[in-house]
Amino acid sequence: MAAATFRYLVQLHKDVPKAARFYSEGLGFTIDVCSLRWAELHSGPLKLALLHSPRSKRNVNIFELESGGDVIDYLPPQLFSDHVEQKGYSSLLSFTVTDISSTVTKLMALGAELDGPIKHEIHGKVAAMRCADGHVLGLYEPA
Repeated sequence: MAAATFRYLVQLHKDVPKAARFYSEGLGFTIDVCSLRWAELHSGPLKLALLHSPRSKRNVNIFELESGGDVIDYLPPQLFSDHVEQKGYSSLLSFTVTDISSTVTKLMALGAELDGPIKHEIHGKVAAMRCADGHVLGLYEPA
C-alpha cells in the first residue's frame, strides 16, 4: 500500500478573499487561486487552502473549484456547525520570520490580534496571534 501524500491544509474562513490577503500581504504567501468560496496559496512547499464557512448546518457540495477542476465531494455538516466554532477548534500555523516586530505590526493592520506580549526567549523571539477568523499563528524569530 502506498503512503498517503499531503495535499494541503484547509482552514475555514468567513471571508475568503480577506483571509487570502491576510496571508499574502502579512506573511508573503503566493495566491494561486482566489474566489469568494475557495482560495489556494503556497509558501515554499506548503499549500494552504481557504474554504468559505457557511453558517448553515446542511451538507455542502463544492464542484469545479477554480483550481483546475478539483472536487471536494462531500463535507459533513459538523464541519460547519456552530458547536465546532463554539468549542474553539482551530489550526495552529507556525512561521519563522526575519523581523517579528514588523510582522506583528503588519498582521495587526490586517485584522489580527496579538495573544499576549512578544516573548524574548534564549533561542529567539516568539509571539502568538489570532487572525480575524480565530486561527492561531505562532511567530518565531531566531536569535
